[in-house]
Amino acid sequence: MAGTVKKIILANPRGFCAGVERAISTVKLAVKKYGTPIYVLHEIVHNRHVVQELEALDVVFVDDLVDVPRGAICIFSAHGVSVATEMRAEKLGLRTINATCPLVNSVHNMVEKYHTDGYDVLIIGHHNHPEVEGTAGRVGGNVYVVATEEEAKTIQVNDASRVAYVTQTTLSQNDIGEIVDALLERFPEIKGPKSNICYATLNRQKAVSELAQSCDMLLVVGSKNSSNSNRLREVGERAGMRGYLIDDETDMEMKWLKSVSTICITAGASAPERLVQGVIAFLQEYGFNEFKEMSGKEERISFKPATLER
Repeated sequence: MAGTVKKIILANPRGFCAGVERAISTVKLAVKKYGTPIYVLHEIVHNRHVVQELEALDVVFVDDLVDVPRGAICIFSAHGVSVATEMRAEKLGLRTINATCPLVNSVHNMVEKYHTDGYDVLIIGHHNHPEVEGTAGRVGGNVYVVATEEEAKTIQVNDASRVAYVTQTTLSQNDIGEIVDALLERFPEIKGPKSNICYATLNRQKAVSELAQSCDMLLVVGSKNSSNSNRLREVGERAGMRGYLIDDETDMEMKWLKSVSTICITAGASAPERLVQGVIAFLQEYGFNEFKEMSGKEERISFKPATLER
């Protein structure tokens, strides 16, 4: 490939969304206002680097509320929690701050409304994902997770005429299309939105799709447990690019660059921009010196940090 111009094209938008910025700001504000240690139930967002940066501020991440001292401040992550978790925190005498993304909260409200109106609620999403678990736990029963088309074809409900659905916010349209079609075939009267996929997820996926014809390879900066980052890689692959999900430039393998002239770089909604810049610097060392950023949809949404609830 002697003489070949090697290019980097940056997807836009990419990286932090408003919900992630709110969650991280909530933790930092709590540290500043109340001192340390501050406790967080699970990862505040799914990004290893963000967690490590907050740990450096004496933020403690726990997997169970019993690991939080009585009277201490505990922050619920951006993914949301169940009612049972909220009640358990109160019983344990914890002071809580709810950093659930407002867009996830809107899904919680839909589930609660459907449940109150007597509907069985189906959540289209991944089993064991914290957002899905939190959403399912907002009501006391008759709620089911549907992760595949096959599950949609076999799920059992109490009344086929009173069924509703919501979706996980970090999926792709491709994830939910066949599932919704299968549910509509079984439950023609089912209620639900076109999707609950959030604006940031959709915008980032659209940007990747638009770049597919211009790039040989896609690099998604994001942690392996980040749902929206994994969906970005899948969107790129469906559009024809080889895709890789990397935490940072240290995950790069030189064999990936063989016979590649143009690389698209994007970042999941919980990945800091500095990680993207680190990947760019790495690629420039190997001759990818032509650089441009696509013009993309400007995101103006912002949310105020969460505050102490009690």
